[in-house]
Amino acid sequence: MTIGFCRMTLYLPTAGSLKGKRSIIKSLIARTRQKLNVSVAEIDANDVWQKAVIGVAVVANESGFANSVLSNVVNLFDDDHEVEVVECAIEML
Repeated sequence: MTIGFCRMTLYLPTAGSLKGKRSIIKSLIARTRQKLNVSVAEIDANDVWQKAVIGVAVVANESGFANSVLSNVVNLFDDDHEVEVVECAIEML
């Protein structure tokens, strides 16, 4: 069993308030959960308007599959026009 974890720091240039930020993040998290069946949560920078730190976890039987799923998550975030991925780190346990 392999557990894959991805920590992404995002920049949200269109967020003008915490309410706007939460709306963008909530939508992105819901879409990610629905499309890729992973666990996703905002894990840091909760009170900063234009910054979000997102954690994504997946459990798989092979590390290659977990890495592939996490790469798809990063691509999904990259393709979103409301956020920019500033930093990304993927780990396997």
